Formats: sequence, C-alpha cells, structure tokens
Amino acid sequence: MFRLWQSELLREIQLASVQPPGRGDRLSEPAFKHLPEMVQELGPALLPFFNKPFAFFGHSMGALILFELTRWLRRAEKPMPTHLYVSGRPAPQLPDDEPPNRDLPEPQFIARLQELQGTPQEVLDHPELMQLMIPLLRADFSVCETYEYQDEAPLNCPITVFGGLGDIEVPREELEPWRVQTTSSFSLKMLAGDHFFVHSAKTDLIRVINRDVASNL
Repeated sequence: MFRLWQSELLREIQLASVQPPGRGDRLSEPAFKHLPEMVQELGPALLPFFNKPFAFFGHSMGALILFELTRWLRRAEKPMPTHLYVSGRPAPQLPDDEPPNRDLPEPQFIARLQELQGTPQEVLDHPELMQLMIPLLRADFSVCETYEYQDEAPLNCPITVFGGLGDIEVPREELEPWRVQTTSSFSLKMLAGDHFFVHSAKTDLIRVINRDVASNL
C-alpha cells in the first residue's frame, strides 16, 4: 500500500517501505511472533539507512513496531527519527483487555478477520490463499497480543497520531494517551474512515506529513 504514496509525497521525501519476513517475496520466511525479536533484527538491518534525516510512519501493528524501534535506537545511542507518525493504534501503555485471537479455531479466526475488514473478501473466499495467509495473520496477532509495555522516559521527537472517525476498534480516547510518550510536540488528527482510513483518507494523511516536512526545510 505504501508504494502508492510516493507520487503524493514532496519530492524531498524518499519513501522506504519495510517488508518483514512472511510477506511479499519473503513469504517463505517464518514471520515474527514476538515484538522484541523483531526489533532486535530490524534495528541493525535499518541502521545503514539512517545516515540522513528520517521519520517513521506505522499503521496499527506497524505503529507499535516503530515506537519500540525508536526506543531501541535511543538505548543503543543511534540516530533518532525527526518525527513519529503513528496510526490506528492505542497508546502502548494502555492495557489490552481484548480476548486473544491468535489461537482461535480457524472458523472463528476467519470470522474475526471479517469483523476487522482488513482482509479483502476475495482473499477470505479463496481457501488455498487463506491457508498461506493464516499463519502470517496469526503471527501478527501474536506480536500485538504478547506485547508487554515497559516504562521508559518519554521520547524527545514530535509525535503525530492519526485515527479514523469511524474506527470502532481504536477510538479517540485510546489515541490521546500517546501524548505522554513525548516531551516534544504532539498532535492528534482524526480522519474520515474506519480502522483502514489509511486507504480512504490517504491524501489527507499525506498532506499532513508534507506540511510538517515543508515547515522544516
């Protein structure tokens, strides 16, 4: 989905998407099931690209990954992002009271995917494709559901949070507490759409990023 962003971003912004194991041409590789292990491999792999100013954007699970990656960079005394853009994810310090989904029997698991509306119906209706996707999707649920927040000092980079006005999974009151994770500026932008407003409100979201970058050139 991020490949489509480059045409709307300012020419000063170079888009670099991260493709973890289990996706795309890495489909044969086992997906991570726990966030600490993912960050321990992701951090060193990305360090060579941090020789110029950079910012992070992550949606849903991606927001959690980039948050912990930024804290890993700080602990390792490595370059830090100029800005964090987090999207569709409750603040990390909030307790997760939802029942776990990662080990649901397959019919209930697929029903849960339908509720979340993040998996295209043509994929859900394709049994062979679902057999390939279900292990990856279970791993993604595991990354989020096994996450344990640890107290650390707030970050010193600005944080912008995006939410969907129609997102019943992540309401505004679960986005606002991201404020305590930074000593720098904080803003919360609510955009039209459900949990996957990153598709329906893509142009509005990118406009915010472009404005931030332009103001710092």
